[in-house]
Amino acid sequence: MKKIFLATLLLLAGCFRVGNELEPELNYAVQDRYLKSLPSPFPPLSLQEASQDPSQDWKREDRVGLGFAHELDLYQALTAFKRASFLIPPSQTERRLELDYDILLCYYYGRKYPETIYTFENTPLRFTTPTFTPHQDLFVILYDSYLNLKEEDKASQILQYLHTSYPTVGQKLSLSKLLLAGDIPALQLEAPSHPDIQNLLNDYYSQKKSTTTAQLLNTFIPGSGYLYLGQTQSAITAFLLNGLFIWASCYFFQHGNTAAGIIFTSLEAGWYFGGIYGAGQEAKFYNERLYERLATPMMNEHRYFPILMLKYGF
Repeated sequence: MKKIFLATLLLLAGCFRVGNELEPELNYAVQDRYLKSLPSPFPPLSLQEASQDPSQDWKREDRVGLGFAHELDLYQALTAFKRASFLIPPSQTERRLELDYDILLCYYYGRKYPETIYTFENTPLRFTTPTFTPHQDLFVILYDSYLNLKEEDKASQILQYLHTSYPTVGQKLSLSKLLLAGDIPALQLEAPSHPDIQNLLNDYYSQKKSTTTAQLLNTFIPGSGYLYLGQTQSAITAFLLNGLFIWASCYFFQHGNTAAGIIFTSLEAGWYFGGIYGAGQEAKFYNERLYERLATPMMNEHRYFPILMLKYGF
């Protein structure tokens, strides 16, 4: 009878099983001095181009935009670049393309991903070739923008193009995608040829918690799963609440108050199975936060974030 009871208990607990898949939220930490240090891909205006001819107001706006951009005052820079793009003569095709790219870069630095994509799709930037100096950067920016907008198909198409045209950066972006997604099984396959990823996984496995263990502990002793995760307060609360409802249920059944006993038993079932599921969820959250703490500095150090792969700035 006891075996049947335990088997039933484990079967019901298994219905509340939480998976081990991670859903981390990783953010890069780009220092201003890093972005300011990136060289411009375009030649500066020559002395002749930079003359104060009143008909060439776009040049003045361009210089103002670059000044603000070098200070990472993106709003002011964007305004100046747009003014320059309105004023520049149609014959200045190369300089117009440079202005379009600077506008796109302002949006990207400011994490305005829809505007970044719109700028690409509605300007001559979409027709550029590898002869365009920041061509590689442009497609890294596009890939990252599509990825942040959850447009996986378009991001995959850009990544495929980068693998073909720029294999090194394409491979690094593939690893970046796995790291950002916290895809542990896929990272394990890459680890043998990437010591930095292997070190990350070693640290992660040495500190992670098992969702199954947390749930099993809570199955047999309510609250012990939370204690396993270091959540003492939650463990005590779960233990006392379950104990109180179990005592109340037994008390009412023993004193012939069946209706009250059924009510308290159903409430206890909610607390009990909810605690099992909750312990699994907390273990999952614990592992996600652990992964974030370990992966974020590693990705910054080895430049796995797409923005850190850019070769050029303003």
